[in-house]
Amino acid sequence: MITPSKMTRMMSLNMADSSRTSGNYARATLLTATDAPAQKPAPSVRRFRPRLWPTLAAALLLPVFIAAGQWQWTKAGSKNALQQQLDARGAEPAMALPSTPVDAQSLRYRKITARGYYEPQYQILIDNRTHREQAGYHVITPLRLEGSEMRLLINRGWVPALAEHRQLPQLTTPIGPLEVVGTAVLPGTRFFTLGADSASAKTGWQSVWQNLDVAAYSKVVSFPIQPVVIELDAHSAAGGFVREWRRPDERVQTNLGYALQWWAFAATTVVLWLVVNFRRPS
Repeated sequence: MITPSKMTRMMSLNMADSSRTSGNYARATLLTATDAPAQKPAPSVRRFRPRLWPTLAAALLLPVFIAAGQWQWTKAGSKNALQQQLDARGAEPAMALPSTPVDAQSLRYRKITARGYYEPQYQILIDNRTHREQAGYHVITPLRLEGSEMRLLINRGWVPALAEHRQLPQLTTPIGPLEVVGTAVLPGTRFFTLGADSASAKTGWQSVWQNLDVAAYSKVVSFPIQPVVIELDAHSAAGGFVREWRRPDERVQTNLGYALQWWAFAATTVVLWLVVNFRRPS
């Protein structure tokens, strides 16, 4: 028989079990809600949207960088080709220069021998020539070919300038017939002139020139000259000075470096243009 006291205890136990069950369910529900991972927003995708000003800048700079690199590369190739020609023709026997006009291109870098007389009264000094970082001149003396009115310009080498640049160095020139041996080079045709050529106060002759302009020289003399210039051989005894002639391929590595540098600028321009124009949607 269930007494009132037993009934009371049973009701208390049921209420306690119900309270524990409700608490556990609430805690489980809270944990479930708390531990649920938060949903991340979908990542925005960059899209290629070219902008006007970066595109115009790239369109202007890219051809310039590519062309500049190509120019330096071509210049290096030309220097190498000339050096190969010099090496090949330098190994050939020297040829005697005729007294009649010659084809300049066919004689480029050939070993030449010629006999005649120096004419120092028509000698000129080419200014702004350096040797081992010292300023000076190249001495250009015409050689009157033996038995002819034809002259041949001989580059006798480099001499240092005096401390007072207005004063010219005193030069000695061999007298009498002699034989010169050297390499035929083609004089330049494009020049940048810093100032007018100066004339000697004693003779009136233009003794100092900024550049060796054969066309201009031929206009101020009364005799014919060959279209090539002879760089006097280092072992020649025909009145030479310092004769360490520049190689055609001088600074070719610098040209190649400049070419790669310009092309690197072009590649950087493309990369920057792509980076700037890939944008997230707003």
